[in-house]
Amino acid sequence: MSLLNDGLRGSAHKLALLATGGTIACTRGINGLIPTLGAEDILRAVQADLPCPVVARDVFMMDSSNVQPEEWCALAKATEAALQSSDGVVITHGTDTMAYTASALSFMLAGTRKPVILTGSQLPLDHPLSDAKSNLLHAVTAAMQGVGGVYVSFDYKLISGVRCVKTHTTAMDAFSSINGPLAGHFDVDGVHFNHPQLFTPPDNTEHRLRATLDPSVFLLKLIPGTSPEVLRFVKEMGYRGLVIEAFGLGGLHYIRRNLVQALRELEESGVEVLVISQCLHEKADLRMYDVGRNMLQPHVHSGYDMTTEAAVCKLMWALGQENSQIWLGQAIVGEYNEPKELE
Repeated sequence: MSLLNDGLRGSAHKLALLATGGTIACTRGINGLIPTLGAEDILRAVQADLPCPVVARDVFMMDSSNVQPEEWCALAKATEAALQSSDGVVITHGTDTMAYTASALSFMLAGTRKPVILTGSQLPLDHPLSDAKSNLLHAVTAAMQGVGGVYVSFDYKLISGVRCVKTHTTAMDAFSSINGPLAGHFDVDGVHFNHPQLFTPPDNTEHRLRATLDPSVFLLKLIPGTSPEVLRFVKEMGYRGLVIEAFGLGGLHYIRRNLVQALRELEESGVEVLVISQCLHEKADLRMYDVGRNMLQPHVHSGYDMTTEAAVCKLMWALGQENSQIWLGQAIVGEYNEPKELE
């Protein structure tokens, strides 16, 4: 799907801009950059080039390092409310945790038929080399396409919210689509939406806001020699969910320090576990080896090729729903590729 940018001007669209802070909203203070610009200020910077009316609203103003599950819930509710009176929503956000926010919103707003586009910048609006205006106008243009789902628009790319990972700290090309194709891109011919975000709910229901999260999720990246006591700590501290970044296809060591036995004890206590690979590309698959098959229990799930961000957010979200097992049992918004059957 593509559309020439020039043909958009004057189109009968109305969008909402929700501002949350981040570098795009920063000005220089005594001790460095600090978010001070509100939604109206950001909108004013591109007003002359906007292809359609945009209504601005501030949700919060924070460095994205401080954005946590409570902010995700507030933002999901603000987005759903804005979608009631607009054709799409653009969200400005800091880049450090944008991929987490995009994943969380993808689950909480799963199945939305209108576009929700997150964007931001590597440099503040007033910097002479800033990417802020370009990214913002691209996000607005993408939101006018009417393609439902949650996406990140950054440096001429559109990335599904559950495939987005920040892979560079300073490059303008800050984000990558991991284990999935780009949702779309921009070029001289306009906007191309090639792979819209999927929606495959287990109960075949229509979209509705599910803005409840349980933040009691722990992330553990294994290293050779990780003590089984770490898994016991997870239970003792009251965590209800654990994401494990395992070795390769999902390996855990069991000689001398038996993580497999500790994981079995954790699972028996009712803690929900998602196992993904600490390799950035391709999948974890606990079915491949005998030790992995023995790990697959009712509360231990293979996350296949999910990103860390998507796995953490999905587990928080699933634990906030009435029946977490149903939501953990299949891909909801294309967060992983369905595995092939093993012979």
